Amino acid sequence: MTRERTAFPAGFVWGTATAAYQIEGAVDADGRGPSIWDTFCRVPGAVAGGESGEHACDHYHRWQEDVELMDRLGAGAYRFSLAWPRIMPDGDGQVNQRGLDFYRRLADTLREHLIEPYVTLYHWDLPQALEDRGGWRDRDTAERFADYAEVAHEALGDTVSRWITLNEPYCSSIVGYAEGRHAPGAREGHGALAAAHHLLLGHGLATARLRARSRPGQQVGITLNMSPTVPASGSAADADAARRKDLLVNRQFTDPLLLGAYAADMAETFGAISDFSFRREGDLEIIGAPLDFLGVNYYYRIHAAAAPYEQADPALRSAFDLGVRSVTPDGAQTSGLGWPMEPQGLHQTLLGLTRRYPALPPIFITENGYGDDGTLDDTGRIGFLRDHLAAIRAAMADGVDVRGYFCWSLLDNFEWARGYAARFGLVHVDYETQTRTEKASFHWLREFIAKQGEDPGT
Repeated sequence: MTRERTAFPAGFVWGTATAAYQIEGAVDADGRGPSIWDTFCRVPGAVAGGESGEHACDHYHRWQEDVELMDRLGAGAYRFSLAWPRIMPDGDGQVNQRGLDFYRRLADTLREHLIEPYVTLYHWDLPQALEDRGGWRDRDTAERFADYAEVAHEALGDTVSRWITLNEPYCSSIVGYAEGRHAPGAREGHGALAAAHHLLLGHGLATARLRARSRPGQQVGITLNMSPTVPASGSAADADAARRKDLLVNRQFTDPLLLGAYAADMAETFGAISDFSFRREGDLEIIGAPLDFLGVNYYYRIHAAAAPYEQADPALRSAFDLGVRSVTPDGAQTSGLGWPMEPQGLHQTLLGLTRRYPALPPIFITENGYGDDGTLDDTGRIGFLRDHLAAIRAAMADGVDVRGYFCWSLLDNFEWARGYAARFGLVHVDYETQTRTEKASFHWLREFIAKQGEDPGT
């Protein structure tokens, strides 16, 4: 990675990010319907501590306070998701105007504070009624997603110009339908691959609907979680394990979106568990419609080692075992969650995208953050941010077109299957009192933004 330091250009977007189920709470308020995460959280052992997003950060009632926090941070943008079941409680049919009104108030107030709303249409909270009909395994869910996108755009399109269709379809499909660690908690092979395909199809159908109703200045993109996958050793077995893991996490999504083609090794890798009968002629043209931007979420690099299926813990096996395990390199610095902290992996991701995809659109780093126990003097987070922002500067110096950075997250929140123990916020949340307290990293990032990338020190 080059060590050259470059200033962030004028107009570079600085923001924070959240997701509806992680912060809103108010799961029964004002006509919201149940989501797959409401259901999953009631499954014994599914979520640490038996916790749920029922109350979370109560953002649904405290959103004005949270906008004030963004204003004090100096953020010029805020990435948040709409809760599909808050807008269409059954996933289709009747529209809940009270849900749309909530997001309208939020978006309008953000603009009053000169904060650009970046809206994610789907951040994992599928209406339970659609899951009961097959969920993302079923092609109809992609059609219903396009209907929902149209409803959202009709209500908010005059105040929201930046639309993100999906957040991390890998997690929605593979972690949710193959590994069972996220909602809906399924352990399937063919069904998980169908979910991945139908998520991408839903993205393409929704993109077409948004563009058919486009207003001046509107842009549409998608957010992917990207983890460059490297062999844990120099062995051929580990190299092939890294290829399989890279396909699972990265290329089964990026190739259809950015090349208009299925990854060449899909059949070789997954042919034993699927006949790919969910694919139809014309799907790739829908999925591969040009993007206005690509959102990249980066947290860590994957070091892949071969792990024969028969050696796996039977309790942890899925129908999707690839014979791969992730290892932490000896001596690697790790976050409070044990994730390896390798900012060079972000540089590697950005350069790799540029080299593999000639028609790559501009990139936004839509999530990047550090998990710990919630300490207010969070010097670990400051170091993480400093190093990863330097990696972005280096990639830009190497020719990558990066337009903005969204820190994950504004607030400590419900961290999915980890419950509330893992804290990613620039702002500490006392979940008993809902008191917000700015952490040291909040003040560090505020100075960084104010100086447009000049490190204010610790």
